[in-house]
Amino acid sequence: MAQRELLERLYAQVANEEDARTCKDISADACREVPGNFFRIILANMLTKVGDLLINPKTVLAWLVSAVGAPSAIAAMLVPIRESGSLIPQLMIGAWVRRYAVRKGFWVLGAVLQGLAVLGMAAVVWTLQGVAAGLAILGLLVLFSVSRGFCSVAMKDVQGKTIPKSRRGRLTGLAATLSGVITMALTLVIFRGDSDPSVAFYTALLAGAGLIWLAAGAVFAGVDEYPGATEGGSNAFREALASLGLLRSDGPFRRFVITRALLMASSLASPFLVLLARESTSLPLLLGSFVLASSLASAVSATVWGYMADTSSRRVMIRGGSLSALVCLAAGALALWQPDGGQLPWIYPGAFFVLAIAHAGVRIGRKTYLVDMAGGNKRTDYTSVSNTVIGVLLLLVGGLSAAVSALGNDWALLLLGAMGMVGVISAWRLRDV
Repeated sequence: MAQRELLERLYAQVANEEDARTCKDISADACREVPGNFFRIILANMLTKVGDLLINPKTVLAWLVSAVGAPSAIAAMLVPIRESGSLIPQLMIGAWVRRYAVRKGFWVLGAVLQGLAVLGMAAVVWTLQGVAAGLAILGLLVLFSVSRGFCSVAMKDVQGKTIPKSRRGRLTGLAATLSGVITMALTLVIFRGDSDPSVAFYTALLAGAGLIWLAAGAVFAGVDEYPGATEGGSNAFREALASLGLLRSDGPFRRFVITRALLMASSLASPFLVLLARESTSLPLLLGSFVLASSLASAVSATVWGYMADTSSRRVMIRGGSLSALVCLAAGALALWQPDGGQLPWIYPGAFFVLAIAHAGVRIGRKTYLVDMAGGNKRTDYTSVSNTVIGVLLLLVGGLSAAVSALGNDWALLLLGAMGMVGVISAWRLRDV
């Protein structure tokens, strides 16, 4: 009882209102459980975000694939599989999830499978070498990514049933800020010194990340979720195909998906800034500076974006998208104007920091917008359809930007910047939810 009262008082401070449990779009039973669910969901999100840092495919996994002697082609596949592997299957996952009135178990399942996949990667490092090790890590990453799809679909639905509409943005923002602080501290520890840590150290990171995901699943299992709608769950494949019809019949949703697709330039641009930094300066720029910039950006901006999203998630997408587009255009133009970058060695980590702030806004804005624009079963359909479509488009646009980068990484940034500006215009035309 004392714990419940403490959570209610803390929630009242976060909600910043006299009656912190004012609910307009969730049931009275769910309203009573909002304070406890709010902090359980935040803790589960924090744990998974810390785990994400510890197995970042751009840093830890790429280093491990190289360390075990696998070919570079395998390392090049890590990021596309990590992103698209969790998005493309969500149309089928969403149709399956709809069969069940209580859906938090799917998030728990996804977290447990991710934890087991990462623990498997830790074991691979000690037992295999060369191509076999690389392929094993890649296979486990496929399992990890698909399992992440369960978490993505279930999280939006559970959050929509347990947290009031006007408090979802700050929940996402607080979770990102707190995890950003933690990952920033971990980054300083991981990348301290001048030499790479040993294989044993990185394996310990993987094992720790696996245990973190298992802990996140245990926390989320404690969320008090009341049953919801289960219509349309009789045939997963048929319902998945029917869900695609939303893109044709639901105009507001179609416009949101188009906007989200254009704004994904904010996530695709980051590697090109890293590559430009490596090409343009002889200083020993550590990749850790970029990881630190990402964590710091999340820590200082996510909560602000979250509170703004509770007022207008559409405006958050516009502001985040505008900032990311300007960074891409400015960095690309700078690289064309001064290809060697010798006089501005830290411009790219700085641009990376601003881009990470912008991407946090785009991400929080579009997540809050999606949850707020739908209710009941439609929320699960919206999430699974949009994520599946975006997963396919990520591969296509990623391939296009990679092809353009043959002309130069600066041209790839200019392309993504232009794409982002079109996305801002598209977001401007969305209706507020």
